[in-house]
Amino acid sequence: MSSGVAPQHRTLRIVCRLAGTGVVAGVLAALIAFSTLGMLGVSARDGANWFQSVPADLSTPPVPQRSVILASDGSKIATFYYENRVDVPLNKVAPVMRKAIVAIEDNRFYEHGGLDIKGTIRALASNIAAGQVTQGGSGITQQYVKNLLLETASNSEERDSAVATTPARKVRELRMAVAMEKRYTKDQILERYLNIAYFGDGAYGVEAAARHYFGRSAATLTLPQAALLAGVVRYPFAYDPTVYPKTAVERRDTVLARMAQLHWVSKADASAAERAQLDLHVTSTPNGCVESSAPFFCDYVQREILTNPIFGSTADARKLLLQRGGLTIRTTLDSKMQRAAQRAVDHYVPQKNSSHKASAEVLVQPGTGAVKAMAVDRALGPSEKVGKTWVNFAADGDHGTSLGMQAGSTFKVFTLAAALDQGMAFGHRLYAPEHYAPTGLRACDGKYAGSTTSLSNAADGEGGRSFSLVTGTWNSVNTFFLNLEKQVGLCDTVKMAERLGMRRADGKPLEQVASFTLGANTVSPLRLAAAYAAFAARGRYCEPIVLSKITNANGRELKVPSAKCRQAIRKGVADGVNHVLRGVLTQGTAAGMGIGRPAAGKTGTVDDYSSAWFAGYTPDLASAVWVGDPRGGYAHPLRNVCLAGRCYGEVFGSDIPAPIWRETMLGALRGVPAHDFHSPPSEYYREGSGEDLVSVPSVVGMSASAARSRLAAAGFGVVTGSSVSSGYSRGTVASQSPGGGARVEPGTTVVIHLSRGAPSVPHPPSNPPGGPPTGGPPTIPPPTFPPIGDTAGNTPFGRLAGESGQAVRTGNG
Repeated sequence: MSSGVAPQHRTLRIVCRLAGTGVVAGVLAALIAFSTLGMLGVSARDGANWFQSVPADLSTPPVPQRSVILASDGSKIATFYYENRVDVPLNKVAPVMRKAIVAIEDNRFYEHGGLDIKGTIRALASNIAAGQVTQGGSGITQQYVKNLLLETASNSEERDSAVATTPARKVRELRMAVAMEKRYTKDQILERYLNIAYFGDGAYGVEAAARHYFGRSAATLTLPQAALLAGVVRYPFAYDPTVYPKTAVERRDTVLARMAQLHWVSKADASAAERAQLDLHVTSTPNGCVESSAPFFCDYVQREILTNPIFGSTADARKLLLQRGGLTIRTTLDSKMQRAAQRAVDHYVPQKNSSHKASAEVLVQPGTGAVKAMAVDRALGPSEKVGKTWVNFAADGDHGTSLGMQAGSTFKVFTLAAALDQGMAFGHRLYAPEHYAPTGLRACDGKYAGSTTSLSNAADGEGGRSFSLVTGTWNSVNTFFLNLEKQVGLCDTVKMAERLGMRRADGKPLEQVASFTLGANTVSPLRLAAAYAAFAARGRYCEPIVLSKITNANGRELKVPSAKCRQAIRKGVADGVNHVLRGVLTQGTAAGMGIGRPAAGKTGTVDDYSSAWFAGYTPDLASAVWVGDPRGGYAHPLRNVCLAGRCYGEVFGSDIPAPIWRETMLGALRGVPAHDFHSPPSEYYREGSGEDLVSVPSVVGMSASAARSRLAAAGFGVVTGSSVSSGYSRGTVASQSPGGGARVEPGTTVVIHLSRGAPSVPHPPSNPPGGPPTGGPPTIPPPTFPPIGDTAGNTPFGRLAGESGQAVRTGNG
């Protein structure tokens, strides 16, 4: 008995329901047939011409590709992506993979044009008969167009339009497919489709899918692997082998059966592939910096691209570039140096220490500004978890949200540099009282910047006596530098720091306060390392940079920020600073922290032990190390702290930061040839070397070799003067200048005179005429010595050293 519904009406109802799914619409099929086969009249010809014409706005913009960040040696640091995709040419896709995707998706792909009328009508008939969608009518070209419109949508409106279940959307796709077939070859279209298709579980494109599911490239896929991937494309979520392995295998076998049916593989090979185990080797591609080997350097690179207008006029444009642009980002990071820095900070300040203390270090190459390493003793992540933080303590706020830390005595170097720039000599002396109120200071705008608060030497050095530029720096005497800052001028000191790139970590100008020289400003290790690198580069300052080269997915090189290197201070001034700071590692607050090659540095201990620093360098590498408490240094000072099995009553810059620096430099510079600093201009010695006076040991009567050894061990130079007659044994020291016990500067050259023995005296005759013979021994006159110097102390070898600090010759200090 009839149901009361005519067959044609029932068919129309099914067609309408199918049209609602947006898969194969009977109306669209009729439109295609009508447009391409059955149109009559002028209007029909015009409609057909419109449909077949190439759209004016036809374009194939690049689809989202992942960006990769590389170290200077090419090793991968991190990957960024909106979609995990790696484009590959068709010849890098296994032939069996190409066959599998065409067999299951569009086996007539190489035979039909942009519209497969036969396939569409066949799919429509099958779906109507079944009353549901059983076959898709879209060919590979149409699927590519649909994916392209979706992937290149720049806003939600365009994305909605790309997936709308409307005839207008389908007509647009079909028209574009026709145009694509006119513009590109079949192989070019297939290549694009394989690179844009979604293969499930976050893998976009066949290359990313092959790596994700099987840990191999698309070029090496086997038959069962290729069939599995080809089967996933139709419904990536339903056939995801990581979630539904049984369904995925069934779908794989369907693909294999279709390939055998088309005689594209033998039945035997298809049967063998069906018996193969799924055998997945799923690997995830990290997205972002969290899993990076250099997470905080990576984070700095990411922020550099996201915040610098050179990479796009808007924040959204820069984000799209990083996540979708397929960038290859080559950086300045040196993998060996990064490992050395990370090991050192983790060694001395472990990530999960019970004291909650933290450490950060940055390495900068002098003369280039290249950041070679950036290490924080934390993992990148939420601060609520022990041993993690999102804050990059090594960088400024615009590259890591850090507000910086007070720099302590590391800032004294800018006052020293300003003093040398004004022509002050190494021997220039100032009295350093126990307490000092820095009054009379003026900022660069002329406003009073002094303070009536009395400052002392609680953390650095000791006062109550005079110091030279050299010894005041070696001992890091606070009141000496406050007095020196007043002599030099606060404004000149500030300008020196600014010339060397210093600024507050929050981006604001340096505060011009009386305690400027004591490091009252909050700065980052990155900025401090770059400033000290300028001294190593003989006054050439470079802005710190992390990017060396960037290319996009098409291989086009993008512009990257420049280091903007410039000669910030005179070479001689930098050489003078280097000379003084070398002594910090041998005779100053960081004595014993040498690294077996020429190096210089400065300790820093912030008021109340709120944090500690060390900034040091060689001609090849500069570094700045900070140690403190992220919760706030004044609330949680470096007192009664136990770290890495060692406890400290108070932590100075020489206690933890300097050893971190030393361990880092030993590892980072291993295998790098050592270079020496340049000697400072002689004008800086006009008041002596500036070193404290020491006593000359007496070597009179000693053998020449023993005398030389003793004087050299005491730090003196030795030259041999003319030999003299004396009562001392031949070849021993008859006299020395300066004499034993004299107070002179370290490194003074001592002149020794060797004995020729006693002078010969002629014997009188036994019976001298005019007198009786004598029976006693002959009388020997006392020895005579050549004059060593006149009353002014001048000698043939130069002026003798004395309390005035004048020296014949000085050592390196």
